[in-house]
Amino acid sequence: MQDKDQLTQQMQDDTGTNMGQRLSDIEFWRSELIYELQRLLTDTRALDTAKKRLECAADETEGPLKIALECLYNREKRMGIDLVHDDVEKNLIKEVDMFKSCQERMRKLAERIDQQLGINRDAQHALERDLSDKSSAHFIDEKCYNLRNTSDSIKFYHGIEKIDGTVSVPQTWARFSDDNIRNSQNARANSAKLCEEMENVLENTSEEMWKQYTDTNLAFDHRISEIGDIKNKLQAHLAKTLQEIFQIENTIMLLERSIMAKECPLKVAQTRLEGRTRRPNIELCCDIPQFKLVNEVFTIGDTLQTLKQRLRDAQDTLQLLVLNKSRLEHDVSVKANSFFIDKKCMDMRKTFPSTPRLIGYT
Repeated sequence: MQDKDQLTQQMQDDTGTNMGQRLSDIEFWRSELIYELQRLLTDTRALDTAKKRLECAADETEGPLKIALECLYNREKRMGIDLVHDDVEKNLIKEVDMFKSCQERMRKLAERIDQQLGINRDAQHALERDLSDKSSAHFIDEKCYNLRNTSDSIKFYHGIEKIDGTVSVPQTWARFSDDNIRNSQNARANSAKLCEEMENVLENTSEEMWKQYTDTNLAFDHRISEIGDIKNKLQAHLAKTLQEIFQIENTIMLLERSIMAKECPLKVAQTRLEGRTRRPNIELCCDIPQFKLVNEVFTIGDTLQTLKQRLRDAQDTLQLLVLNKSRLEHDVSVKANSFFIDKKCMDMRKTFPSTPRLIGYT
């Protein structure tokens, strides 16, 4: 009886010691799981913030993209020779392509982050389930550990020792938690890489967009200055042409008056000659008056021919000047239209998202 009492006591003590060790093992893995879960939650929040920053940055580029597209649309309203594929248009097309490319890069990275967030949630649920199971097991084993021969809750459960409901051994049990922690660590490592990649992408796209925005504005400024100079020169040339038209019109008026002024003297001379043809017989003498009258008619005739030729030349010059005036007015109109369009585009481009907004901060 003493031997069996000692054996029973020894076995109960050994079982208690083993259960105490088991509680220590459970507590160790619980603390590891809690620590890993906290770090995973922190990294997941950071990753979720990174995704939101990418989405915000992509949304911020929508405004500048629409403005660039509207500038391209407005510049299609340029006329004639000004409807040219100039540096401004090249930069605008490049700007549109860059905005779309940056948006695509951001959205693809956001999709990868979203997939990683799903992996993180799976790892989080695995840790939480494991932690919950560890807490339940700790509670049960602690309750069993504290049972004594004098405890009120002890009773007989005949045949319980023949039921084996275990699903693991200590090695697989420890490996299960270790695998969960390792999966979580891998998820955190991938999350950190994605966060770093997000920072690089936002920094690079922000710099690229700002550089292209500046290049396009410089091209606009140069083009506006160039068109303004040409328009001013055309307007000066037009003013000079209008002055020349005014002068040639005065010349034509004076020539017409001069021609009209010569008609009466010619009529007088011709009428005198005609009247003297009716002189009788020997009186039809080629005297000095006759000679002078004939010379006067020829001289006035030559004068009229010269004046009429000058008048025709002046009228031809006037016609050329009027054609030149129409062409200059059309060119001025074309340049004024282009100048107005590009100035309007520049007014639209006065605002651009700040760098903090382009990297996802609101």
